[in-house]
Amino acid sequence: MAKFLGLRGERLGFAVSFICTTGFLLFGYDQGVMSGIITSPEFNSTIPETKDNSTMQGFVTAIYEIGCLFGAVVVLFTGEALGRRKAIISGASIMILGVIIQVTAYAGHQPLAQFAIGRIVTGIGNGMNTSSIPTYQAECAKTKNRGLLICIAGGSIAFGTLISYWLNYGVSYTKSDIVWRLPISFQVIFALVIIASMTVLPESPRWLLSKDRDEEGTFVIAALNGEAIDSPKTQLEKRVILDSMMAAGEIGSKSSFRDLLTNGKTQHLRRVILGASSQLMQQIGGCNAVIYYFPILFESSIGQSRNMSLIMGGVNMVIYAIFATTSWFIIERAGRRKLFLWGTVGQMSAIPSGMAITFICLIPGTQAAAKGAAVGLFLYIASFGATWLPLPWLYPAEVNPLRTRGKANAVSTITNWLFNFVVVMITPVMIDRIGWGTYLFFAVVNACFLPFIYFFYPETRLRSLEEIDFIFAKGYEEKISYVKAAKELPLLSPEEIEEYAIHHGFAYASGPEKPTDLFVERRKSN
Repeated sequence: MAKFLGLRGERLGFAVSFICTTGFLLFGYDQGVMSGIITSPEFNSTIPETKDNSTMQGFVTAIYEIGCLFGAVVVLFTGEALGRRKAIISGASIMILGVIIQVTAYAGHQPLAQFAIGRIVTGIGNGMNTSSIPTYQAECAKTKNRGLLICIAGGSIAFGTLISYWLNYGVSYTKSDIVWRLPISFQVIFALVIIASMTVLPESPRWLLSKDRDEEGTFVIAALNGEAIDSPKTQLEKRVILDSMMAAGEIGSKSSFRDLLTNGKTQHLRRVILGASSQLMQQIGGCNAVIYYFPILFESSIGQSRNMSLIMGGVNMVIYAIFATTSWFIIERAGRRKLFLWGTVGQMSAIPSGMAITFICLIPGTQAAAKGAAVGLFLYIASFGATWLPLPWLYPAEVNPLRTRGKANAVSTITNWLFNFVVVMITPVMIDRIGWGTYLFFAVVNACFLPFIYFFYPETRLRSLEEIDFIFAKGYEEKISYVKAAKELPLLSPEEIEEYAIHHGFAYASGPEKPTDLFVERRKSN
C-alpha cells in the first residue's frame, strides 16, 4: 500500500485537516448530546435518580468534564512519548469504550453508577483528543493557512453540537429508549472515522524530528509539501525546525515539566500562561451557561413546552454554527488579537451579543421580558461562535514552542475542562439564587478580559511556528512588551528565519553553550 494512501501536498494536508475537524465535531457532539436527554421521561425511567432532580442532572452532565480533565492530564504526562497520532487514536478508542458502557445501562442494574462511569471514560478519550488534535494540526499545517485550518476544526464544535441537538429532537418522537441510546451511540461513527484515518496518516514531522527520527520526519515534510525529499524547500524547512529545536533546548536534553516554568529568551512560562488563560477566559465568559442551559431558560422562564424548548435550542445551535464559520474568513486578515478583543466586547455589551440584554430583560420577571432575554442569548452565542469558540484552541498551539508544545497544550486543555466543570455545576445554582444577576456576573467577567488581552497577547498571524519564538526572544532581549515585539518584528521568509537565528545567536538560546555533536551532524547533513 502506498504511504499515506498515496496522498501528497494539498491533498494530504486536507486529509489531516479533515480528521482534526472530525475530532472536534465529535467533541461538539458529545458536549451537546445530554441537553436533550437529561430531562427526557425515557432516560429518567432508566435512571430514576435524575427525574426532577436538578442536582443529579447537573452531576450526570458535568461528570463528563471530569473525565475530559483526566484525559488532558494523561496527555500531559504521556503525550510526548506517545506522539500525536497514537494519542488521538487512543482517545477515540477510549471514547468508544465509554459509549458502550453508557448505552448498556439498564434499570435495576445500578444504571446511575454505570452511566456515570461511562461518561467519565468517554470524557477521558475526548480530553486526550482535545489536547492532541490542535497540536497535531498546527505542526502539520502550512503557515499561511494554519489559523484557518485550526479555526475550521474549532468551529466544527458548533456543528457537532448542532447535530446532537437536532438528533435529540428527532428521536424524541420515538417515545422509547431510542430517545437516549441512539444519540449516545451515534458518537461511535465519528470515533471510527478518526481511528481508521489516523492509522494511515503521517505523524507530526516536528515530533518525529524531536525524537531523532530524521528520515521519517524529512519524508513527512516532503509529503506535506508535495516535494522530493532532497528538494531545497524540504531541506530548508527541516533546517528551520532543527534550528528552532536547538533554540528551545530540544537538542541534547530531554523535555521535562520544569521546562514549563522557565523564562529567558524562550519565555516558556509566559507562553504557557498565555495559552491557558485563553482557555480559562473562554469558559468563565459564560459560553456553557448558554449552551448547556438554553432549553432550561425556555422551559422554566418563558413557560414553553419541552417540545418547543428543544426546537428553540436547535435554532440556537443553528445560529451558533452559522456564526462559527465567520472566523474562517477573517482569522488570517484580522488576526488573533483583534478577534479576541472584538469577541470580548461582543459578549459583554448589549448590541452585538446579549449578556447585558439578558440580565436586563430578566429583572422584571415577566414572560415577555424573558423572551427578550432569549434574544440576548441568541446574540451572545452568535458573538461567541464567531470569535471565542475557535481561538483558544488555536492560540496555545501556536504560541508555545516545540519543546513544551505538547505539555503546554495539555495544560491549556486541563484549564478548559476544569473551569468548564465549574461553570456547568454553578450555573443552575446561580440562576436559582440570583436569577438575572447570573448574566450580569458574566458580563462583568468578560469586561475584565479586555486589558489582559490588550497588554499581554502578541499577534501570531501569518507567523511560522519557529518565527513566533523570535517574538519572545526580541521582547526579552530588548526589554519591551511582547505585543510591541510582535508588531516590530517583520514577517520573515524561511531563508530569513534561518539567517535571523544564526545572526542573533538564537540557536543557543536555552540550550548548552555549544551545539551538541548530534545537532552539528544533523545540521551539516542538511
